[in-house]
Amino acid sequence: MRAQATEFLRALRRHRESGAGTGTQSGPGASGPGRTAPPADDVDAVRALRRAARRISGTLHTFQPLLDAAWAEEMRPELAWLSGTLAMEHAYASRLERLLQALHRLSGSSAFPAPRPADRTAAATATTTTATTAAAATPVGGPAPARPASPDRGSLTVGAAKAGALLDRQLTLARTRAHSTALQALGSSRFHAVADKIALLASEVPLRAPGRPDRAAAPTPEATPSFDLRPLAAAAEERLTDAVTALPLVAAGSPYNAQALVHGLSPDPAPHPQDAPWHQVRLLLRLHRYALEALAGAGAGNDGNTGNAVNTVDVRLLAAGEALDRHRDASEAAAAAAQAARTPRIAPATAYALGVLHADQRHEVEAARYAFQHCWRKEPIRLP
Repeated sequence: MRAQATEFLRALRRHRESGAGTGTQSGPGASGPGRTAPPADDVDAVRALRRAARRISGTLHTFQPLLDAAWAEEMRPELAWLSGTLAMEHAYASRLERLLQALHRLSGSSAFPAPRPADRTAAATATTTTATTAAAATPVGGPAPARPASPDRGSLTVGAAKAGALLDRQLTLARTRAHSTALQALGSSRFHAVADKIALLASEVPLRAPGRPDRAAAPTPEATPSFDLRPLAAAAEERLTDAVTALPLVAAGSPYNAQALVHGLSPDPAPHPQDAPWHQVRLLLRLHRYALEALAGAGAGNDGNTGNAVNTVDVRLLAAGEALDRHRDASEAAAAAAQAARTPRIAPATAYALGVLHADQRHEVEAARYAFQHCWRKEPIRLP
């Protein structure tokens, strides 16, 4: 936790330095070569802030019985608020990019958006401009000619440009609002209070005092509290195992789950009912990984040799986490396409393109579930 608190403070210092650099050149007429690098540094700093806050929050969740109860109860919701607020802008930008690339693939266009630049705040604008223009344009020559368009693909191409423009407007507006919310959060007194507590955490972790009944014994100055982290880490692994056991892995064992796709085409605007257990498994898997990191840090801190047995990378957990991340991205992208399709008075071709896009993302959801169950049932492989 001290290491993650130190990372948080480093990221906060980088964010303040990059923010100071961009603040002097943020006017509408500002230009010059120095304007591109600072935003990328700022995005990396915000990402590091979010990652450190998420890890501290996950450690608090797993090892809360070993920490001061009042401090842990006060910190957990604040860290969840901070990491969630900082994650929204990147989520909207990556969702827009994912949907526009899917529209290009489905409509048969040979032109794809340019690779995402390092500055992810500027990436959404560049990707949006390239994607919406390319969706409407007919490719003239190129390294690989487009496949012959079938009648269905031709109908999709007609509505793809308008569907991309509609998604561009909605998600860019949401991303802009999320950016403003993040800026307000980083300048608020609530954030400064969290940063102050994390600064104290970097020097001393508020552990629960052990052996409270026999306080009569005078503690030695060299004595430090010693706790066994393994039972709580094992409990986190058990919660993950129980949640995975409750998943419909038999249905996910088939790369095509027709029942889930039928539910996905429902006009109900509520979140997809089958996605919630998978999202919960994703969160529990992340907590399990953070617990393993804490065990590795504790082993390395106590004895350099004993840490080697714990400080390993579970390839199965990494692959399962990547599959669940793809599942989350695809399900949220499908929900965004469905929300755009509910826009009043849109053209039938636009609605058709959004419906095909929604079904495509639900297929991606099923593919991610299939990948998860495929790697989860393998034997764990640990690399030093």
